[in-house]
Amino acid sequence: MPRPRIAKVVAASLIGTTIEWYDFFLYGSAAALIFNKLFFPGSDPLTGTLLSFATYAIGFLARPLGGLVFGHFGDKVGRKKLLVFSLLLMGGSTAAMGVLPTYAAVGAAAPVLLTLLRLVQGFALGGEWGGAVLIVSEHGDDRRRGFWASWPQCGAPGGNLLATAVLAVLAAVQPDAAFASWGWRIPFLLSGVLVVIGLWIRLSVTESPVFLAAQRKAEKRAHVPVVEVFRDSWRQVLITIGARMAENVSYYVLTAFILVYVTTGLGLSKSAGLNAVLIGSAVHFVTIPLWGALSDRIGRKPVYLFGAVAMAGWAFGFFALLDTRSPALIALSATIGLVLHGAMYGPQAAFFAEQFATRVRYTGLSVGGQLSSIAAGALAPIVAVALFKSSGGTTAVSLYVVAMCVLTVLALLTARETARTSLHDEAAEGTLSGVS
Repeated sequence: MPRPRIAKVVAASLIGTTIEWYDFFLYGSAAALIFNKLFFPGSDPLTGTLLSFATYAIGFLARPLGGLVFGHFGDKVGRKKLLVFSLLLMGGSTAAMGVLPTYAAVGAAAPVLLTLLRLVQGFALGGEWGGAVLIVSEHGDDRRRGFWASWPQCGAPGGNLLATAVLAVLAAVQPDAAFASWGWRIPFLLSGVLVVIGLWIRLSVTESPVFLAAQRKAEKRAHVPVVEVFRDSWRQVLITIGARMAENVSYYVLTAFILVYVTTGLGLSKSAGLNAVLIGSAVHFVTIPLWGALSDRIGRKPVYLFGAVAMAGWAFGFFALLDTRSPALIALSATIGLVLHGAMYGPQAAFFAEQFATRVRYTGLSVGGQLSSIAAGALAPIVAVALFKSSGGTTAVSLYVVAMCVLTVLALLTARETARTSLHDEAAEGTLSGVS
C-alpha cells in the first residue's frame, strides 16, 4: 500500500483509540483520586478506593461482551462501521459522567448511575481495540505489519497521557475544594469535543481490503464467527488470553495503582504520581512503534518474551524507586516500567491478528483480548490495593506481577512465530496451527 494511504489509516485508527483510551483511563485516574470521596463517602481512604476501583472493574466485565458483539458484526459487515459506532458510544457515556450528580446530591443512585455508564464504556472499548488494530493490520504489508499495527497501540499511552495531563493541569491550577466540587467534571465533558474530531477523521478511511475479499467468500456459506472461533481457533484464543496477562496487569499497576501508593502509601501529593505517569506515558508513546518495528526484524516472540521477563524483574525495582519519595526517581520508575511494557504491547497487535483467519479475526482478537481483561486488567488495581492493605507492604504486589509474567511466558512458548505471515485466509489457515 502507498505510504500516504497507510499513514491516513494509521492516523484514523490512532486518534480514535487515543480518544477511547482517554475516556477509559480518565475513569481510572478519577477512581484513584476523587470518586472514592464523591460517590463512596463514609469509608476509610483505602476502603473507599477499593469500592471506587470495583466500579472501575465492572467496565472490564462488559468488555468481553463488547468484543463478542462488535467482533461478530465486524466480521460480518466490516471494521469501519463498528469503529465509528464504538467511538460514539464511548464518548457519549464519558461525557454523561461529567454531568452525574454525586452521592451528596442523590444518595445511592449516584454510584448506580456511575456503574451503568461504566458498563457502557467497557462495552464500547471491548469492540474498539480489535477493530482499530485490524483495520491497520489488514491495510498494511506483511513486511512492516509489526511497525504499522503498533501505532493504534499508542492510543493507550496517548489516551492516558491526555487524561493524566488534563487532571494534572486541573490539580495544579485549582484548589482541592474546587477540583472536588466541579473541576473533575471538565475532562469528562471534554470527551464530547474529542469525539467530533475523531469521527471526522475515522469516517474518511476506506474499509479493509482483506476483509472485503473475505466477505465475498463468506457470502457463499453460512458464517457465524463466534462459533467458528471457539470450534476451530480455541487454542489461539487461549494463547491470546495468556499473552495478555503480564501486559495487562503490569500496565494497571504502573499507571493506576501508582496513584494510590504514592498518595496513600507514601503520603505524597497526587501531582507526584500524576506527573510520573505523564512522563512515563510520553516515553511509552514514542517507544511502542520501535518495539513493533523490532518485531518485524527479529520476530514477535523474542520481543514479547523479553518484555515479560524484564517486567518480572522490574516488579521489585519499581517500588524500590517509588520508596525514595523523590519525584524524579518516581517518574523514572514509571518510565522504565512503561518502556518494558512496550516490549509486550508493541508487537501485540500484529502478533494477535496473525493468529486468526480473516473471516473470524475481529471476533477472535476481540474475545481473546477482552476475556483476559477480566482476569488481568479488571482485577489488577483491586488485587494490588488489597494486597498492599493486608500486607502493609509492596512485596506481595510485586510477586503478583511476577506470577502474571510467568503465565505470559508459558503462553508465548506454546505459540508459533508469526512475523510476516500473510493475513489472507489461505495463508493464515495454512500456517497458524501447531506449536513452535
